[in-house]
Amino acid sequence: MRDLWLLLALFIWPLHAAAERPPNLVFIVADDLAWNQVGYHGSDFYETPNIDAIARAGMQFSNAYSANPVCSPTRASLMTGKNPARLGITDYIPGSPYPYARLRRPSAVPGLPLEEVTIADMMRALGFATGHFGKWHLNIDKHYAPGRPGDPASQGFDDVLTTVKPEYEADPSADAHNALAITERSLAFIDANNDRPFFLYVPHHTVHRPLLENSELIAKYQAKPNADYPINNPVMGAMIETMDIGIGRILDRLQAHALSERTIVIFYSDNGGFEQLQSQAPFRGGKAMLWEGGLRVPLAVKWPGVVEAGTSSDALVTSDDFFPTIADIFGVDSLPADIDGLSLLPLLNGARHLDRTTLFFHYPHYHHLGYAPAGAMRTGDYKLIEWFEGAIAGVGQAASLFDLRRDPGETHDIAGANPELVLQMRARLAAWRQEVGASEMTINPDFDPERADWRFSHEHGGDSR
Repeated sequence: MRDLWLLLALFIWPLHAAAERPPNLVFIVADDLAWNQVGYHGSDFYETPNIDAIARAGMQFSNAYSANPVCSPTRASLMTGKNPARLGITDYIPGSPYPYARLRRPSAVPGLPLEEVTIADMMRALGFATGHFGKWHLNIDKHYAPGRPGDPASQGFDDVLTTVKPEYEADPSADAHNALAITERSLAFIDANNDRPFFLYVPHHTVHRPLLENSELIAKYQAKPNADYPINNPVMGAMIETMDIGIGRILDRLQAHALSERTIVIFYSDNGGFEQLQSQAPFRGGKAMLWEGGLRVPLAVKWPGVVEAGTSSDALVTSDDFFPTIADIFGVDSLPADIDGLSLLPLLNGARHLDRTTLFFHYPHYHHLGYAPAGAMRTGDYKLIEWFEGAIAGVGQAASLFDLRRDPGETHDIAGANPELVLQMRARLAAWRQEVGASEMTINPDFDPERADWRFSHEHGGDSR
């Protein structure tokens, strides 16, 4: 099915493309970067001049979401246009099973299925050079090897560097998070393919734990005013600056090859940041939670000649939308039937609204950084969070409701005052889960309250993500 779709995509590529070179695509993804850790969202502590330049030169999105509050599901969504609940990838890979928790997690999907069509598959079928440099985290493990199924080369990428997060004892001055290596390979890819269309995917590890960076750069941020405020973290500041410098070098290399005006640049983060290491204010919570702090992320798109500089959109958008948007941009109008995302091209072309009022989320997992397993939906200004222990096991509250327009920090639960709305939204959320075939949590017969918080350590198959 995948090969048939790719042949169809190639067949329907517009005839004028052979005579008119299409724009290049550079897609930069930060790892666990919070909404409040970029300058263009108002931070005067974190220095992101190059990320800010992308936003100033194009469109920024104030209601951009990750499809999931942890990395692997959002990256799968980004690559395929399908919601993580549909793909069955709803936790980081391989996740932590919490064998004695009150609820049992669904069976884990070991990686992005090879039959799924990715953005890279699509772009390669259209004649683009495709490069992946950085974090993948969509295979059964991170023991990447040339030619191994499930790694980027089997999912549409021609030129590949796969990197992993450092150990805690790594040398912080030795490019611990591979920001320099990722940048250098990206620059070499641009140099090698500047005379043909290319898709460059740059998934950084910044600012994922462990927090490691050059001591002199950390000292710069420690000396800044308000360095001790909860919303600021000097080590994160140093890491973000290093990533931003690399992004600037990529933008400069595009300029050096006279490609800036014919290249689409997207900047995005895969989920919210670590609440335990830096406050996500004005939002609540953080990574692995369905509060806004775990889901609301920075997104900016620069496309000279199409996207008006300095524009913004408050439409509800999510990582599901990238695949259909890119397909729409490049004229591929026959998509897999079960795509969940919507094309953002109308917004990029100046439309004020998208044909969407609701987003859905599904996180049926326990996480050591998280709050509790839950599902959520946002419709208009209302946000419902359904707590699975309450909804399934009858322990604790079943649902919370917030008005994000009046209460963006989700501090005032209005579920008790709006029982009918809660029932309606829970019914819609349940119907959506059924529609996409979402796997549900179940009562755990091995529940042990004394060991409920125990999870497999790394050597037993878990992961500290």
